[in-house]
Amino acid sequence: MDVKEKIGLLPHSPGVYRYYNDVGEVIYVGKAKDLFKRVHQYFVPAERLNTKTRILVSRIADVQYSVVDTEADALLLENNLIKQYKPRYNILLKDSKTYPWICVTADEFPRVFLTRKIVHDGSRYFGPYSSVLHARYLLDFFDKVYPLRSCKLKITSDAVLRGKFRPCLDFHIGKCRGCCVGAISREEYNACIDEIIRLLKGGAGEIIRDCKARMQEASDKLDFETAQLYKDRLEALQMHYAKSVITSAGDREADVFSLVTDGFESFGNFLRIRGGAIVQSLNLGFKSRIEETQESVLSTFIAEIESKFGQLSRQIIVPFLPDVEMDGVEFSIPVRGDKLSLLELSMKNAKEFRFNSLKQRERCDPDEYRQGVMEELRTALGMKELPVHMECFDNSNIQGTNPVAACVVFRNGEPCRQDYRRFKIKTVVGANDYASMKEVVNRRYSRMLAENPDDLPQLVVIDGGKGQLNFAWQALCELGIQDRLTVIGLAERMEEVIRVGDPYPMFIDRNSRALRLLQQIRDEAHRFGITFHRSLRSKAQVQSALSEISGVGAKTEQRLLMHFGSVARIASASEEDIAALVGPSLAGRIKAALNR
Repeated sequence: MDVKEKIGLLPHSPGVYRYYNDVGEVIYVGKAKDLFKRVHQYFVPAERLNTKTRILVSRIADVQYSVVDTEADALLLENNLIKQYKPRYNILLKDSKTYPWICVTADEFPRVFLTRKIVHDGSRYFGPYSSVLHARYLLDFFDKVYPLRSCKLKITSDAVLRGKFRPCLDFHIGKCRGCCVGAISREEYNACIDEIIRLLKGGAGEIIRDCKARMQEASDKLDFETAQLYKDRLEALQMHYAKSVITSAGDREADVFSLVTDGFESFGNFLRIRGGAIVQSLNLGFKSRIEETQESVLSTFIAEIESKFGQLSRQIIVPFLPDVEMDGVEFSIPVRGDKLSLLELSMKNAKEFRFNSLKQRERCDPDEYRQGVMEELRTALGMKELPVHMECFDNSNIQGTNPVAACVVFRNGEPCRQDYRRFKIKTVVGANDYASMKEVVNRRYSRMLAENPDDLPQLVVIDGGKGQLNFAWQALCELGIQDRLTVIGLAERMEEVIRVGDPYPMFIDRNSRALRLLQQIRDEAHRFGITFHRSLRSKAQVQSALSEISGVGAKTEQRLLMHFGSVARIASASEEDIAALVGPSLAGRIKAALNR
């Protein structure tokens, strides 16, 4: 599948896309609110692109993408991937600009400040923040509540004892407690730092409640300026602590695995979380053997990732436990919180990978795809043989008028239209779907037994519930072929599969390819049957309108319809126009009859 076919399968979801060259190197990483629309903007006529973009597009050999929940998540994930891959054509993001972090230094009297550069000197970093405004609001909040130092001096206890520093203006106006001159002890200062770290890690509930109380108190006193100040602080805290799944406070490290199974295939997604951000993402597909369980496939997936990316994190987030235990690794099945959000994101990517893989296979190797669908259906229904030959029956009538039935045939998972058959109900009077179904099934297979008994289908699908299925089964029993094929009913209301002798319906996964195949053959039978019924009904209406008029024979009827096109147009035509074809006497009778 070439790149243009691949981008046709992109979802209308926010995410990050990656372009690869012919040697497998990432040459561009971009974010998008709508992946489908954004990526398609590159593949337009060359004259509509600038020089840089034309060169980029000419070197794209493959495209991959990751789905996220929000645009902010896409922004942060794009930043992480650009720093990881350093793509050649990400010119706008190769400068010193990056996303802001709040840094708490490792000094005796730590500083708290905003930075866009991470230095591994023992300092602690919280973020990154998708908006520098949110980070500045937090720093402003800390500055007002905790009067910490803003200077860059290397303050130590020894230097303070030796009187090395002089207090600055911030100390005199009350914005700093004066740690440089010993006005605040190291323990008291670091207690403020510990509280700030607790806030940055998510312990903001108490502060938020306090802000709400102070805002309400100021509002009651009609001090609206102060109330607005607390409102701004409250909104900043709430915006910050509504954490993204792409980044969370603290230094969380974890590996996330998810698995989606479709018949005998599994599709997995792996996310690596370092420092609270996604730094790696990979999709892998597995073809399962019959005896393998989901737990076994998950273990294989984990082992493959470890061989590719090295040692795994001590914490692994999974949808269910694998069938092996790993020393020094804690498997977690989350039910709420950030971990669940990460698992849901991984599952979303695995499902998208499954969808695109199946679509790609359907286009590139349709025979193998259909074989897999039939095998999935065989397993779901518990059949011994593969349903290579399937037939479906459907009845059509309106209050018993023009009762008909249709039989459609699928071979190798595809419609075989030359084998379709239509039936006029002959032995049943009125609207009796059950008896009509029995008649049609009997006529279909009695003739097949007489002409080609080796061509019986492996699966017969009846469009209807228990009543239609039981009467179809009676017809098969009378012919003595009930053991040579499988017959089921497909009820449309709940898409439930009805089996003979089973009081409980069977439900196939609504997202499975097996159920989609059953729905396709059922819908095709309904379409074919209703088309035949409408055709007979239209002919009956024409016959009652023209053929029953005295003096109008088959040739006259044909001449009128060929000229006017329909009975409605004949009725709306003038008597003179009709008389030009059939004479004035008959024209008067036709006009009078149609007007009635």
